[in-house]
Amino acid sequence: MEIATVMASDAGDQRSGVNVSCSDSMIPLLSARKLTGTPSAMAAATLSYVVSPDDLWVGTEVLRTYADDGARRAMSDLRAFIGRCPTVVVSSGLGIGNRYRFAVAPGPQLGDDSIHVSDSMTSGSDTLEGGSVLVRIGTTLIVTHEEGNKPGGHKYLTQLAEAALRRYQTTGS
Repeated sequence: MEIATVMASDAGDQRSGVNVSCSDSMIPLLSARKLTGTPSAMAAATLSYVVSPDDLWVGTEVLRTYADDGARRAMSDLRAFIGRCPTVVVSSGLGIGNRYRFAVAPGPQLGDDSIHVSDSMTSGSDTLEGGSVLVRIGTTLIVTHEEGNKPGGHKYLTQLAEAALRRYQTTGS
């Protein structure tokens, strides 16, 4: 297993109630790679695991702490964004397009609130799946992602979310 630190900025005050265009610019928000609000602190790590010679699993964990009710609002906004834009089609201009699909389901019973966001990208006959589990504990969000798996390859995502929550509850980070 390898661990690397990575950090992307969040979306700031972009809210779900504003006119939302279901375009490729929304994909980071729909996939939970970026969230609304402005955390007072963020930390991130990327993990990779060689499952087999032909299978590499990559996951990311992001811890966001808010000074106010931002964690609750970010989860509410994410649910609203996906409700408004469950599908995004991106054309390359060459007649070839990618179709992105997003869905929200209840997450594993963790923290004060949790959801599972599934996403898939189809290009031609190829499909890659990803997913995120968001767990809210008070004013903190723990977001775990897994990257571009073959369909049905979500077996490590819940384990990563559970381990991240245990570590946060034990250490506060």
